Amino acid sequence: MKSVFAGLAAGVATALLARGESLVHWPDRVRMLFPGVVGAVAGSSTVAVALAPKVRPRHVPALFTGLVVVGGAGWFIARKKLQEIKQDGAELDTTLSEPPTSPLVSGGPTSEVDYSLLSREGARFVHSVTTWSDSAVSVPRVMEPIRVFVSVLHALSIADRVALTVRELNRTGAFDRQYLLVQSPAGSGYANSTPVDVLEFLSGGDCATVVVSYGLLPSFLSLNKVALAGDTQRALLESLGAEIAKRERQGKPVPQLFVYGESLGAKVQQYALPLGPVDMDRFHISRALWVGTPGGTTADGFHQLCSGDSITIDRPEQIPTNADVRVWFLEHDGDPVVRFRPNLTWSAPPWLEQRPRGRNIPETMSWKPGVTWATVLVDTIFATNVKPGDFQSWGHDYRADLGEVAARAFGFYPAPEVMTQLQATLRGCEVARAQRVPAPS
Repeated sequence: MKSVFAGLAAGVATALLARGESLVHWPDRVRMLFPGVVGAVAGSSTVAVALAPKVRPRHVPALFTGLVVVGGAGWFIARKKLQEIKQDGAELDTTLSEPPTSPLVSGGPTSEVDYSLLSREGARFVHSVTTWSDSAVSVPRVMEPIRVFVSVLHALSIADRVALTVRELNRTGAFDRQYLLVQSPAGSGYANSTPVDVLEFLSGGDCATVVVSYGLLPSFLSLNKVALAGDTQRALLESLGAEIAKRERQGKPVPQLFVYGESLGAKVQQYALPLGPVDMDRFHISRALWVGTPGGTTADGFHQLCSGDSITIDRPEQIPTNADVRVWFLEHDGDPVVRFRPNLTWSAPPWLEQRPRGRNIPETMSWKPGVTWATVLVDTIFATNVKPGDFQSWGHDYRADLGEVAARAFGFYPAPEVMTQLQATLRGCEVARAQRVPAPS
């Protein structure tokens, strides 16, 4: 009986603590249920811990059997659901069932890449390439840009996927362009077109972008694939670096090699470059832009590796006038994906202790053992609320920042009127894409 009262007390106390601020807005129903759910978990855990020593040996087989049955059923249901999600990710949108007509993108005429295996996100990416008619930016377009996408469905091994990618880059003439951008995709293969659009518009189309996917599941279901994804990125960068080095020895022009990663894609590229600038030099990488890194770039020391030639900002207004650095980190102060770490359970984070607080971090939000961890975990679920063309700068939505930040990170200094044109054009492109296909998952 004492254990029940202890559990009840722990549950009520935790529920009361859970009534507080969060980093992003939650639906009213979630806000209402959260204290009760957290309190119930705390209370039941307290009771379980108290009763554990009292479990008699004869009860152990029955408990074990029950756990095995429940766990097995859960595993079967989860596996079936994951297969359904993978199948959805592999299928093309009905509105994009026809391959592109441009020979400069994967799946188009003369492409070795099978369009039917490009996956949903791959097809969306190559069909999103900007054209002469898209640009309302006063930068003359000199040629059509290149987009290469190779899906996890195209080959079983990393080596075969990378080899196919390099052949595709050579086929399209990507190494003859002024800029070559490597984007690390999300777990589903989703590659954000906005930073690519920035490069395509500001370079006048004299650029190529390459994406190699490693899975079909959303990022939150792909956390166990960071090593696989990182190995894919590293193999790709090694091949590109070798190709660029060969062209240099032959006296041929070489492109400036940029890397871009967003959310899990940022973590993956950092995994692929464990020595930071040393690896970047070895692979001939000129510039890097990493956006919304899960856990923050300071979590594993990667930020310190790049500290001599990097900048970390929350928004474009923080960019120094003459900033010209190699590595750019864009991380919202109030992005729960950036702020979520396991140690929130037992220690107060610096971002809740510093004064003044960062943008969009509530002044009344305080650290509470266990509760803050649970709060920021729920925050990550509601960190992005994308409405096509309605660019926001909050939570895990970086679209309002990417125009100016990507421009500067890629080495461009557009005049204010050009930046205004670019922002409007980026919004227009996103709306047009949303009208063609459903929103990305």
